[in-house]
Order: sequence, then structure tokens, then C-alpha cells
Amino acid sequence: MLIVNNLSKSFGNFTVLEDINLEFKNGVYGLLAPNGAGKTTLIKLLTTLIFPTKGEILYDGVDIISLDEEYREILGYLPQNFGYYKNYSPKQFLMYLSALKGVNKKESSKKIDELLEMVALNDVSNKKMKKFSGGMIQRVGIAQALLNDPKILILDEPTAGLDPKERVRFRNILTELSRDRIVIISTHIVSDIEFIANEVIMIKDKKVLHKDSVENICRTLEGKVYETEIDFSMAKDFRNNHLSLSEKQEDGKMKIRFIDKEKKNNLWKSVSPNLEDVFLYEYNEGI
Repeated sequence: MLIVNNLSKSFGNFTVLEDINLEFKNGVYGLLAPNGAGKTTLIKLLTTLIFPTKGEILYDGVDIISLDEEYREILGYLPQNFGYYKNYSPKQFLMYLSALKGVNKKESSKKIDELLEMVALNDVSNKKMKKFSGGMIQRVGIAQALLNDPKILILDEPTAGLDPKERVRFRNILTELSRDRIVIISTHIVSDIEFIANEVIMIKDKKVLHKDSVENICRTLEGKVYETEIDFSMAKDFRNNHLSLSEKQEDGKMKIRFIDKEKKNNLWKSVSPNLEDVFLYEYNEGI
């Protein structure tokens, strides 16, 4: 179990995170917030790349800073900007990383073959990565994060560059992996986590805003999300008085999904809120 106790992080006089309390068991956790909200700072704290100003992070009751190398041995990490050697093939690169970790060469080769098959790169395992697409490079990054069969897997914006098919494959991989480990995904893309996260963590104003299931978080907007059709000429005034979530042209009218605190018009249809609705609502200036 990974526990975050009263964690704060400041850079000089600027506080990024304040009094963060979290608990992680095996499963998938989505860390969801817009860029600049403190997601990457929290990820760096969880991976010991930086240290807290106040508070602690415990793994099985022991501070991860004290655990030092022992903690890193059970940690898999894919940073937002994944570095690699363009003239290496995926297999060469992963063998190189395994050697740095002190893993037996024979064991590494078998493990790497399994990982490359998992991320659908086995057909290009011996080709130089300089010709790879962004999505292919990202899949190499996912494979390297799994080299040591980590108990804690942390992925920072992991679906960058992945096409829709690759995103589905990626989500399926994470669901499988989360049966016996903690998987934490930091993202600002709602669809990355809406259907696979056991819990979603949302950070706002330096603190934890939500840590709950997708269903429970969506209930916070129950009875406030509506759809209706309006004339295009009314769009500007409508946006000034309501938080527009999505808009679509349909049969010469504008179909609009929006938030209001109560139903003020019989033509408004109440709809079930989703996680994207909550995201847009919480990180908007308001209505």
C-alpha cells in the first residue's frame, strides 16, 4: 500500500501542492487535472525525483525516501518526455536498460520479447527507432516502465502520440496489469481513464478536490447537466449565461449540452453527467 500523508511542495515562495492525503491499493488510479495544476509535481514526488517540503509518502509503512534504492526497484515510471536512443532498436534499447538495472542477460531477453509482444512491437523489435512514429516510441516507453515487473507503475501523460486503436490496446494492458499492482496515470485526457480507473483523483487550488470512483464523482453534477436546441442567433447570449459543455449543428439548429443549477425551461432535457462534464465544470471560471 502507498500512502501520502499531509504532503506539501513549494518552490521558493510558490506552493504547488498543499496538505495532500491519498491512499493507493492495487488498481488503476487516474490523476486528472489541467496542465499546471500540480500533476507532474505529484508524480515527481511519488517517484522520488523531488522531495516534499512537508509531509511523507509511505510504502508498506516506510518512508519512500528512506527506502531509497529498494523503493526504486519496485517502481516503473514513464515520464512525460521519454528519452531514447534513435539509432537503437527497441530490443537493443531495452537490453541496455536491463543491463543498467543489473538484470541477467538471458532473463532480460525473454522478458523483453514478452513486453514487445504485449505492446505490439515484436515485428519491429530489431529496427532502429529513428523511423518510429510518436505512438511507437510511446509503446517502447511503456515497455521500459515494465522491465522490472514493478509493484508500482506510474505513467505521466502516457497516451501522447497514440492513435485511437493504440489507446484501446493501452487501456486493456493497464487493466490487466492492475490486478496485482498499483497503476497511477497522470493525464488531462478524460477518455484515458474514464472507463478503466478504479478511482479518479482531481487536484484543484493545490489540494485534492475529488478522490472517488467515476460514478460518485459524476453524481456531484446530478441534476445540473442539460441538453437543448437553440437558434444560432441565441448562442452568444446562451454561453454568457450557462457553461457550455459541447455544441453541435443539427438540422439548422445548435444542439448544446450545458450546466445550470436548476431547470429553468421545459425544453431543457436533463441528462446524466459524465467525467468530462465534471472536468469542464471544475476547471472553468464558473457559470
